[in-house]
Amino acid sequence: MQITQSSEPIDVSALRLGMFIHLEGGRLSHPFPRSSFKITSEDQLVTLRSLGISVLRWSPELSDPDALPASAAAAQEVTAPEVDPAEAAALEARAARRAALSAQRQALAACERRFNEAARATKVVFDTVVSQPAQARQGAQALTRELVDKMIGSEELCIRLLSEAAGDKASAHAINVSIISLLMGCTFGQAETEMLDLGLGALLHDIGKGDIPERFRHRDEHHTTAEQKLYETHVVHGIAQARRMELGVGASTVIAQHHELIDGSGFPLKLTSDRTTVPARIVALVNRYDNLCNPANPGKAVTPHEALALMFAQGKNKYDPAILGAFIKMMGVYPAGSVVQLTDDRYALVVGVNSSRPLKPRVLVHETGVPREEALILDLETAGGLGIRRSLKPTALPEQTLTYLSPRPRISYFFESVGDLELVS
Repeated sequence: MQITQSSEPIDVSALRLGMFIHLEGGRLSHPFPRSSFKITSEDQLVTLRSLGISVLRWSPELSDPDALPASAAAAQEVTAPEVDPAEAAALEARAARRAALSAQRQALAACERRFNEAARATKVVFDTVVSQPAQARQGAQALTRELVDKMIGSEELCIRLLSEAAGDKASAHAINVSIISLLMGCTFGQAETEMLDLGLGALLHDIGKGDIPERFRHRDEHHTTAEQKLYETHVVHGIAQARRMELGVGASTVIAQHHELIDGSGFPLKLTSDRTTVPARIVALVNRYDNLCNPANPGKAVTPHEALALMFAQGKNKYDPAILGAFIKMMGVYPAGSVVQLTDDRYALVVGVNSSRPLKPRVLVHETGVPREEALILDLETAGGLGIRRSLKPTALPEQTLTYLSPRPRISYFFESVGDLELVS
């Protein structure tokens, strides 16, 4: 904030209508739209006195003539009107709520902006891999490096549900798999070089699908045996693209093995766990999770909670047990995107999970009488014993709640540092 040279200090108790003041500390430190403004109402005076500031600065030349005291000392002797304690407390609470809302909106906007940037970069990679493989490799490496650097620089990370999915389905799927796989890499304490191979392989795991007809790019239960074989060739095409891009062994192996399963029932080589790499086993699991939540046919989508339950029940012999256990622990019993009922019977949408403390996610609660755009995100870790009673299908919600929570038809994730969050419980 730029303060004019003629501004002067003044005690908050001496403020009066018509004074042009300057607040320091940025917009998140106060509820006003601007940091420099003229006081025009008694409510503003009450709010200013509730901020805990003893002295601020004001500009006499920008103030109303009848607001100017004979001197700064005289201004400081002005007797402040008495403030009703209950009114001051209410104003303070409203100011805190506005600040928290502003902070959570900024945090979500930052995540969505980074996701959009990643989606655009990923689409460029997919669009240029055939004509300019070296350029595509460089773009994919740069994006992976950016993601890894942000993760390694943060002690605690939150898996964040986005309010809208950006880009085409292929880009969104690639980013989802890459983000969650890298978070798994952090969980297993992988070194930076391993993280780069993991992230690059995850981002490009389906790079071979561009070489097969679009209608065969996704597994379909109605495919004939020949059509299923054609779908499976995307792995072989992916390996060929990896060679053309001159990818390293680590990332190339992820692409080659991302459909292999530890019991030997995967494809294309039916490898068992002793012949696959840890990064490939991570991507195989995360790829399955995202395909359950975001299938080619949206009508067959399951909730994130159901996806975890299915993978645990049906995949214990197909996925590395240590990786599956770590994945469920990291995502939480109720992953971001789950619709839940709290122990006080209110309904909520899980919007964030701390990957190191997953049992108490952050939720957007349906608050009767509070507009959705003003709903605060509740951190169940600090909510005084409040927890989750059960997971629900969106179709089981009352119509008003379904409209309010607006569960996403397509689940998209990004990550943010827990230290950057500004939450109100």
